[in-house]
Amino acid sequence: MSTKNHQLKGIRLYAIVILRIVIGWHFLFEGISKLFSPSWSSADFLLLSNWIFRDFFHWIAENPGVLAVADFLVIWGLIIIGLALFIGLFDRIISIAGMALLALFWLANPPLTAMDFGLPREGNYLIVDKNLVELFGLLIISLFPTGKILGIEIFFSREKTKKPSPEPDNEKPEDENTEVAESNKLDRRAVIRGLSSLPVLGVFGYALLKQKQWESYEEKNLVDAVTGASAKTFNNASLKELKGQVPHARIKNTEFSRIILGGNLLSGWAHSRDLIYVSQLVKAYHQKEKIFATLLLAEKCGINTLLTNPILCSLIDEYWKRGIGKIQFITDCAGLNYSDKGASPMPFNEYLDKIKRAIDTGAVACYIQGETADYYMGNGQPEVIAKVLDYIRQNGLITGIGAHKIETIKACVNTGFVPDFWMKTMHHHNYWSAGHPVWHDNMFDSTPADTIAYMKTLPQPLIAFKVMAAGGILPKDGFRYAFENGADFICAGMYDFQMVEDVNIACDILKSDLKRERQWYA
Repeated sequence: MSTKNHQLKGIRLYAIVILRIVIGWHFLFEGISKLFSPSWSSADFLLLSNWIFRDFFHWIAENPGVLAVADFLVIWGLIIIGLALFIGLFDRIISIAGMALLALFWLANPPLTAMDFGLPREGNYLIVDKNLVELFGLLIISLFPTGKILGIEIFFSREKTKKPSPEPDNEKPEDENTEVAESNKLDRRAVIRGLSSLPVLGVFGYALLKQKQWESYEEKNLVDAVTGASAKTFNNASLKELKGQVPHARIKNTEFSRIILGGNLLSGWAHSRDLIYVSQLVKAYHQKEKIFATLLLAEKCGINTLLTNPILCSLIDEYWKRGIGKIQFITDCAGLNYSDKGASPMPFNEYLDKIKRAIDTGAVACYIQGETADYYMGNGQPEVIAKVLDYIRQNGLITGIGAHKIETIKACVNTGFVPDFWMKTMHHHNYWSAGHPVWHDNMFDSTPADTIAYMKTLPQPLIAFKVMAAGGILPKDGFRYAFENGADFICAGMYDFQMVEDVNIACDILKSDLKRERQWYA
């Protein structure tokens, strides 16, 4: 054994070998997992970069050709580095390569204060995360390489040394080549040392096989336990599958995406019908980091507008100030309080305070929320809506009126209200829960034909909402129905794992030959 091996022996030697194999295991598993996940892409990770090299990482994610090369290098870099560390081959060079890869991971999304939005982490790290821990682990391995002692490198780096000659004179041995060849022969112990990590590699292979068998069992036996629509949520589309960005159109002097991101799912308001756990599930899922990641993904898909309640104003403000994105927002102006006894109007000053909060935050538009307009127009109090519209206009914002009932829209028109846009529920009744004999959070446009016929006569832009009947209609059906029947924009609530697929559906529909009678008003 050469003195170049830093005299590693005993517990020190085995400790570093174990460290080398453990890190190699992790690298190899990460690489193979990504290789066998067709939908995997580094795009989402790169787009969440928010530090000094954010523009570079975003450029990689936004250029499909460059992204494909980056994904290839990450996958095969992890596999090659992991396998080489595992078997102990060129571990000094391989360790340096692994350190470089981990450094890029850390720089892309460092665990620094105010930069951790949207990143799934095992813990709340402060500067130090697993990437940095493994990087310094590889630094130790590079300083004390063990492959020539306990690793496959024994077979590649044998030193050619001559046996010392017992003769004092300068005469050559009878066969010098024979001596060199004999010194290069590996004894049994050297072979065992060279192959020492292979049993552990076998354990890795067996564990990986068992995991794949279990995943195959789950896919075969458990997917049928959920509906076809639910099963789609397990197939996370990535940005590399995005066909194109959502087209935009103008209302007055402001550009809006044809698909507007609905805020109910982000703010915790979910139409759950009789599923009592849904609201809690939504609130648990959409923590601040998840909201930011969802908004950023929406922007990358071309969605430039969020429709939300003033409850999210502080989050939107933080989203902008941290430089994560620039999404604009329309705020609903809900003026009702809800209790077990039903809806009742909130004090007017409190109502205006909510609107002022949204205006001060930077909303581009405000609209009278549907149930609020239904209430005031249904109770013969149009003067409340008139005051709210005047207040919004005085602050220079685009104004809108929403409604669930087409009678509310008709009453507003008859009163003389001319908003900059209308918000109206719009969906068909061809879904199972629409036939429920009593309303139970299951129907939002009770007269679809009347909605289509009347909205056709109005010359203001129409934003359709509840186009999927709060989860009762598939996007491909709900989107087409709304656009064909007069919607200029649609508002759709989407989780991050639905975003790319839904945007692709909308883009395909907008590019198709729509059977539309109402002209476009945006």
